[in-house]
Parts: sequence; structure tokens; C-alpha cells
Amino acid sequence: MVELLQEFADAMLLGPLLDRVQARAGGYRLLEHWTQGEFHHDVVLRVEEPGELPGSVLVVSTNCNGGVKEVLCFAEVPERWALWHARCPDVPEFSGELTPLLGQARTRHWFEPCELLAEDARSELRPEYRERQRGGGWVMRAPKRSGGGGG
Repeated sequence: MVELLQEFADAMLLGPLLDRVQARAGGYRLLEHWTQGEFHHDVVLRVEEPGELPGSVLVVSTNCNGGVKEVLCFAEVPERWALWHARCPDVPEFSGELTPLLGQARTRHWFEPCELLAEDARSELRPEYRERQRGGGWVMRAPKRSGGGGG
């Protein structure tokens, strides 16, 4: 069971991982894509034929370049903020009870995800062009709308 999760994770990049899921689990459906800050993505998939997997839902965590950090397996789609609460329980903006985790595989790209949430977390966005996301991490600030009339 866990061996197949590790095989998926060992693809190291999202594209090759999806190819392996296609070949080994009969395909997949993309259910969600959540970002937390600039450098963390959670891609939520439902596999068509779980077979050797302990559940049918995979959460593939990647860095901003599509490098796979972690693959989590669940029976049902986890709630986004409950997943982050499980990762970083001390962050008050995250809450909820995580559905049971059935399997996990990590790669050398993995690092402590809470580090991305600190006030002094690195960013490629200049301070005047970014804002803090719920729970932490930086996102591009929405452009200010001018009050000028058109027509």
C-alpha cells in the first residue's frame, strides 16, 4: 500500500507523478488546487482504481516548480483548513478535524511547511505588492481600482 504512494512521490515532479497515477491507478480526476503562499501547492486528486492504495484521494504537495514534497492518501477529500491545522496546529487561522490519514510518502523536497507562514518568510514579491494570506504566506496584493470614469 504505502509502497505505491512512495512510488508516486519518487517521481519527484508533478507531471511524471500524474503519469504514474494514470498508469498504476487507472487515471484520476483533479478535485482541488490550493495554494498557501507563493511556494506551496496542494493538488487534490481522486484516483479511478485505488487498487494497492489505502484510499482513493491523494493530496500531492508541491513546491512552486512542481517538485513533489509529499503525497498524502485519504478515503475522502480533507477540508483545506483542517489539513493546514494538522500541519501547523499553533496557527489560529487554521482549524478543523482532519479526516483520517491513511498513508504518507515524502521526498527530499519536503521541509517543515509552517516555515512558509512566518511573518519573515521569504517572498519573491516586493513588500508593497504583497499581502498575508489566511494563516500565513504571501500572495500578490489585489490591484487598487481607480475611481476614474470611463465611457
